[in-house]
Amino acid sequence: MALTSQDIARIAHLARLELSSDESERMLTQINGFFDIVEKMRAVDTAGVHPLSHPVEALQEVALRLREDVASEPNQREANQRSAPSVERGLFLVPKVIE
Repeated sequence: MALTSQDIARIAHLARLELSSDESERMLTQINGFFDIVEKMRAVDTAGVHPLSHPVEALQEVALRLREDVASEPNQREANQRSAPSVERGLFLVPKVIE
């Protein structure tokens, strides 16, 4: 999948970026280089390869050091929501934003 300069211009427009022609060419080269790497990775046959939880796990067994999942601070929802302009049932209410 290769992008064209028109694709870069459209992406820049959507991102609200102003790119000079030099910057646009550089972005085109970099993004197409990234897509080339992705295509090379896709070409590798990974059938039967199980995902690793850690990259070192391919070489040796890894025992993950995980801490207990416990709350370390008290619930201060009411105190945190006191300054909010609008709250309902413990949730912040914000204006609807539609572009």
